[in-house]
Amino acid sequence: MGADVEVDPQRPSGARVYDYYLGGTHHFAADREAAEVALAAMPELPAVLRCGRDFLRRAVTVAASAGLSQYLDLGAGIPAAGDVPSTARALVGDARIVSVDVDPVAVVHTRRLAGDDPRSAALLADLTDAGAVLESAAELLDLERPVCLLVVAVAHFIPDTERLGRALERYRDAVAPGSYLALSHACNDGGEPPPYAHQVLRIYNHTTSPMMMRERDEFRAFFGDWPLLDPGVVPAASWRPSPGGEDPGEVVRRSLLAGVAVKP
Repeated sequence: MGADVEVDPQRPSGARVYDYYLGGTHHFAADREAAEVALAAMPELPAVLRCGRDFLRRAVTVAASAGLSQYLDLGAGIPAAGDVPSTARALVGDARIVSVDVDPVAVVHTRRLAGDDPRSAALLADLTDAGAVLESAAELLDLERPVCLLVVAVAHFIPDTERLGRALERYRDAVAPGSYLALSHACNDGGEPPPYAHQVLRIYNHTTSPMMMRERDEFRAFFGDWPLLDPGVVPAASWRPSPGGEDPGEVVRRSLLAGVAVKP
C-alpha cells in the first residue's frame, strides 16, 4: 500500500484547494490562486466546506457509536481537524482506517501522519476503480465485518455518473450487513443554480478535479436500496446538527446534500 507518488505543484488540485479553505498548509501557489478566484465568486465557499467537514465528523461519530471499528474513506483528502482518524479513534481507539485519494499530496501527508501505525493505510487510487481499491483495502479491513464507507465531499468531482454509480454498487455489494454509507454532494437544492455556481464550476474545471452538481434524486440513487438513517437525504447542515449550532445561511444549506444509510 506504499507506492511512491509524484506531485505536480503547477496545476491546482481540489484536495489542496479544500485544505486551503480549511486553514491548512499543504497547498501550492497554484492552489491558492484558484481558491481565491473561486472565493471572489462565492464568498460562502469556506463555510460550505466546513459544513461538509462537520457532517463527516457527525457521520463518523454515529457509526463509531454503533460499534463500527473499520472505515474506508474514499476521497479522504488532506488530513485536517475533524477528519476520520481523529474522530473515529476518539471513540474507538483501535479503529482500522484505509484512506483513498487520487491526489498525491493527500496520500503523502496521510502516510506521514500515520507513520508505522499498523491500523492505518493510505492508497493512491481512483475510488471508481472499486475492484482494485477493495483488493488493497482487504489487506487491512475485514470485509466480513461491518465497514463504514465514507464518500464525503468527493462524488461531485466525478462527472461520469454511470461509472460512479457502478463503483458505489460494487462497494455496497462487497461489505457486510450492518455497514454504513455516508455521502455528501454539491447540489443546487431548490431552483435554478445562481450565477456564482457556474463561475465556481468553471474554476474547478481548470483544476485536477473537475466538478459538477447533481439533483437530489440522482444523489439518493447512490445509496441503492440501503435504508437511510433519519433524517434521510437533507442539506448537510440539517443532518443531525449539533445542539446550539449556528444557522449557516441559505446559500450553505442549498449547496450541499448529505445522508447516511445502513446495509440491511
